[in-house]
Amino acid sequence: MSPSSPASGFVAFVGAGPGDPNLLTLRGAELLGKADLVVLDEDQFGPLLQHCREGVEVASGDLVTHAKAGRFVVRLCEGDPMLFSSVAEEVAACSAAEVDFEIVPGVPPATAVLTYAGIPPAASVPEFRVVDAAEDQDWSSHAACPGTLVIYNGIGEAVPIAKALIAGGKPDTTPVAVSSGGTTTEQYTVVSTLGRLHADTKHAGFTEPALIVVGDAVGLRDKLSWFETKPLFGWRVLVPRTKEQSRSLSEQLVSYGAVPEEVPTISVEPPRTPQQMDRAIKGLVTGRYEWVAFTSANAVKAVREKFEEYGLDARAFAGLKVAAVGDATARALVEFGVKPDLLPSGEQSSEGLVAEWPPYDSMLDPINRVLLPRADISTDTLVAGLTELGWECDDVTAYRTVRAAPPPAPIREAIKGGGFDAVLFTSSSTVRNLVGIAGKPHNVTVIAVIGPQTASTAEEFGLRVDVMADKPSASALAAALAEYGAKQRSAALAAGETPRRPSQNRRGARRRAK
Repeated sequence: MSPSSPASGFVAFVGAGPGDPNLLTLRGAELLGKADLVVLDEDQFGPLLQHCREGVEVASGDLVTHAKAGRFVVRLCEGDPMLFSSVAEEVAACSAAEVDFEIVPGVPPATAVLTYAGIPPAASVPEFRVVDAAEDQDWSSHAACPGTLVIYNGIGEAVPIAKALIAGGKPDTTPVAVSSGGTTTEQYTVVSTLGRLHADTKHAGFTEPALIVVGDAVGLRDKLSWFETKPLFGWRVLVPRTKEQSRSLSEQLVSYGAVPEEVPTISVEPPRTPQQMDRAIKGLVTGRYEWVAFTSANAVKAVREKFEEYGLDARAFAGLKVAAVGDATARALVEFGVKPDLLPSGEQSSEGLVAEWPPYDSMLDPINRVLLPRADISTDTLVAGLTELGWECDDVTAYRTVRAAPPPAPIREAIKGGGFDAVLFTSSSTVRNLVGIAGKPHNVTVIAVIGPQTASTAEEFGLRVDVMADKPSASALAAALAEYGAKQRSAALAAGETPRRPSQNRRGARRRAK
């Protein structure tokens, strides 16, 4: 059914998928964008609310009553609404009350969790059978399944089910896998056999939702596992930067399987006296400068905001030469519509920029002045280097960096107590500010730094530096941490051990069986 008119109300039963918010269907996302009210049972569905309009109400209650009041209601359902779902009665109630409704299929755990665990659901087998253990107790009939048997809601009775399948004629050597937290970074899979299931899972601590998979397809996991084998799988990584700066870094960490948490340690604020920037922008437009040098994306943002204040755009840079200290700053300029003329080919720093900056030549350069909009706490390296090359610098405070407010208590406790697996320090100031607002990271936490200067600051605070980027960029830092994680994983496997995250090595951390 579809809504006859906006005033009539409408209920959409939307399959939320197995856990990974990226597995929501396009139709599901579209309906969430129209919702007045979202009804959900599980906290895990919270990330899906990003598809909703601002101000959407999230609640529980009678769907029919809400719809009769003319509201557009989306009922989020785990997995697929029509597969082992508890919403059948709610659908029937809407039908009986003549409330228009729609049912949107979702990606079912039966296939998705297996795929994320590296177990092909139905490859080269004559049958793929899905059973709800809460409803079906005839295990002797399922023992004859010649293909892959997937069992929902059976984790509490996994061992009795295994024994019943063996009693029904299934060989005790039949491969079996148990996977919980499927398709999320909490996914955890144990591979065993029906005969050894009790011994291999008694310390695993499995809870619902979990799936039991029985059949030869489980044996392909060693070759096809791609999700749980990511180099930083499940690592909780602290990213102590401003929100604008950390977004791309967090996305990169997610691609490695990590769970990044952005904790601002620096707050960017306008300069106390804006007149200096006002004069600089006026001089930029009237031809006072030959060059403009940007040493951070924040400096680009500050100039861009001033341009917008004056009704200017990137065309005001016509005739000017523009330098950027590194890739992130260059990207901010390109987004602004300005292509940098100079970018260090080696070290992305003030020193690297000076190394490639051309000396002032009165025959070639009509103006010898450089505009340098930057933070109030920047070093004088660039000014000194350019002055030595014959340039005159207008060193202008474009923005101020101040220490951010302390993070919430649970974050502070996780930092000091070893709840984070790694922390990425992208500058000396992030080291000083994080320790200042939240305390020193626990000694099990992997400390990753962007370069030697940041490493030196970390060591001054008594931190052990484990990882250093091969070049001073946030992207290189994330890649270096991923390489470190991959080596740790390989070493554990070579030693016949189950790979463990750093946080699992602290005293009192829950241990899982091999």
